[in-house]
Amino acid sequence: MLTRDQFQQLYEQGADALFALFQKQQEQLQKAKDELVTSQEMLLLLYEQIQDVQQQIQALKQRIQELEARLDKDSHNSHKPPSSDGLAKKPAPKSLRPQTGRKPGGQKGHPGSTLTFSEAPDHQVAHVPTRCQGCGGSLETAVVTDTRKRQVVDLPPLHLEVTEHVVQSRRCWCGTITTAEFPTEVAQPVQYGPRLLALGVYLRDYQQVPYARCTQLLADLFGAGLCKRTLQSALQTCATRLEPVAQHIQQALKTASVLHCDETGMRVAGKLHWVHSASTHALTYYTCHPSRGKKGTDAAGILPEFVGTAMHDAWCAYGQYGCSHALCNAHHLRELIALEEQGVLFAAPMITLLLGIKAEVDRAKHQGKDRLSALWQAHFEGRYQRLIRQGYEQNPPPEDPPRDKRGRPKQSGARNLLGRLDVHRRQVLAFMYDFAVPFDNNLAERDLRMIKLRQKISGGFRTLSGAAGFCRLRSYLSSLRKQGKNLLQALESVFRGCPEPVTAG
Repeated sequence: MLTRDQFQQLYEQGADALFALFQKQQEQLQKAKDELVTSQEMLLLLYEQIQDVQQQIQALKQRIQELEARLDKDSHNSHKPPSSDGLAKKPAPKSLRPQTGRKPGGQKGHPGSTLTFSEAPDHQVAHVPTRCQGCGGSLETAVVTDTRKRQVVDLPPLHLEVTEHVVQSRRCWCGTITTAEFPTEVAQPVQYGPRLLALGVYLRDYQQVPYARCTQLLADLFGAGLCKRTLQSALQTCATRLEPVAQHIQQALKTASVLHCDETGMRVAGKLHWVHSASTHALTYYTCHPSRGKKGTDAAGILPEFVGTAMHDAWCAYGQYGCSHALCNAHHLRELIALEEQGVLFAAPMITLLLGIKAEVDRAKHQGKDRLSALWQAHFEGRYQRLIRQGYEQNPPPEDPPRDKRGRPKQSGARNLLGRLDVHRRQVLAFMYDFAVPFDNNLAERDLRMIKLRQKISGGFRTLSGAAGFCRLRSYLSSLRKQGKNLLQALESVFRGCPEPVTAG
């Protein structure tokens, strides 16, 4: 039997042991809790890191898609010029023209073109046989039994003509001596005449021949050693004398029913400037300005007073004017082709629809109609609306950006094009409502093509005044070319002080 003291001692020892065990378990539990909290924090941190990595991966995927789409773009599916395609051989672009079933080349019934006999040749050379091929006798007095003719069309011998102007002084019976005056264009003791200067200007600013090659060509043809300074002076003279003509073209374009507008970059004095063009089928007007936007188009002085329909490529500066607007569908087709190649579903049906409307409009024009029937318009409008709706469904808007990022989320190219086709549908289909409005803005792009050629040849202009003079001269020449005038004769008339008039068309 244990005594009370022994039992008390054992009890206290057991209680201490239990308390120590409890304390140890508590410490282990706390340690486990701390480890759990640490694990949760690590898991949360890992989750956040995974989220960041996923966002970066998504951003990189989108960036890769953008870069791949950019690399895949060339002149057939974007606004890039053919010169930017490079030398790499690419698959033939998909033609948007319908198949006609005709063979290439001239079609049956085509009038053709060939040299014709002149009724009044400048020279005639007789080829007479002198000896008989049979007996060898003389044929000087023989009878002519047949005559055949062939003509050679060639240039006359090229040489410069020197015209001497002699001014006389005469004494009247009253004793007064009167001296005649030289013509206005004869201002120097010895100078080049208007025909040669006109040819130099034509070669330099219309055919885009560089100064050195231009002077060499004139020297080879005529022995005329026109120097670079002489040609520059001739260009400045043209630009000065054509100022009233350019103002007339500017005023005439303000009253046009449809105006084609476009712009392109040009280096002037080492800085980027912009050449703005405004044109019709009969007139062209160029200006050069440091700004691509509204300041540049305001300086051109046409759109601020224009009340007709402006055809352009949806550049935002044009939309700030109160005239009617039409958008270039050639741009839309190229963008839709790029989207079709990327697998965007609504692109191909939209291409088919736009070309189908154009075909129906062309058919109606051929039949002498001035508009599509209301039934056809409603049919095309319904198809257009369905494709826009399907496009929105297939290309949802981007997710809202995190709160710490400002600005709107970047939209895809398909979404951007859909927005333009939706908001500006009346301007996209302007060619369907008004037959005077063309399907595209190719006229303006053709008018700017020679500006880009000039940039390739010379790299730009050293001064803004030189660029302005070039634009004025090209406005004159492009307008006259559209009107079927002889450009060399027109330039000659400028040097004679009476430029060829440019009609409003």
